[in-house]
Amino acid sequence: MTSTYFSTVKQMNSTLGALEGWLDEATTFAKSKNDFDPNVLLSMRLAPDQYALVRQIQAACDAAKFCAARTANKDAPTHPDEEKTLDEIRARVRSVRAYLGTFVEGDFEGAESRVVPLSFMPGKGMAADDYVRQMATPNFYFHVSMAYAILRHTGVNLGKRHFITELALRDL
Repeated sequence: MTSTYFSTVKQMNSTLGALEGWLDEATTFAKSKNDFDPNVLLSMRLAPDQYALVRQIQAACDAAKFCAARTANKDAPTHPDEEKTLDEIRARVRSVRAYLGTFVEGDFEGAESRVVPLSFMPGKGMAADDYVRQMATPNFYFHVSMAYAILRHTGVNLGKRHFITELALRDL
């Protein structure tokens, strides 16, 4: 299995699945605390100059889909960033997970020689492998970690077992 395929499709898809579970935990938490509207959590943030939870999730979804699309030289689906409820943001996560599920290992053949253009730096690009390692993967995990931290900070009962969910265990 190519490292690009594993890090873009398999690992990011698994982590987005964990994020879906965190949103379920957030809903359960809200109902246990005098039934407050769980959608209020979407506006929470760790610091005034950081993205709110909804934007952190949108950014994580974008990082995953663009990483896969750009390294496989495909077009990513568009999402208008209009989610206002947990159900809507869950649908976004599911949409990106379904998109990631369309990739196969062969889609990344030749990625090692592909240059990924950087839209925020016109005229500049990165080798696809460098893009995955130096930018896309850290960016994805930054936003996922911030979403986790926001939920944890608001009191949602999350622990490391909610973040690291998939282990390929073997008998010794």
